[in-house]
Amino acid sequence: MSSSGHGHTPAAWTGVIISFIGFCVAGAFMVLENVPGMVAGFVLIGLGAVAGGIMHMAGMGSVPKGAASPVAAAKARPQEG
Repeated sequence: MSSSGHGHTPAAWTGVIISFIGFCVAGAFMVLENVPGMVAGFVLIGLGAVAGGIMHMAGMGSVPKGAASPVAAAKARPQEG
C-alpha cells in the first residue's frame, strides 16, 4: 500500500496534523464539559481540511494517477512564438 504514495505529501500531512490537534482539543474539552472549547476543537478539525485542500491546490499535493505531471505537461506543449 505504501507504494501508491497516497497521503505522502506536505498537504496531506499538514491537514492531518491540524485535524488531529483539533480532535484532541475537542476530546479534552468534551470530557471537561466545556462547550466553547469543544466547538473550537471542531473548528480546528475543519481548518485542517481547508488547509490541506488549499495546499493541494497550491501544488503541494499528489497528482492523480493517469494525469500528466505539471512539469511533463509543460515540456510536451509546443513553444509559441
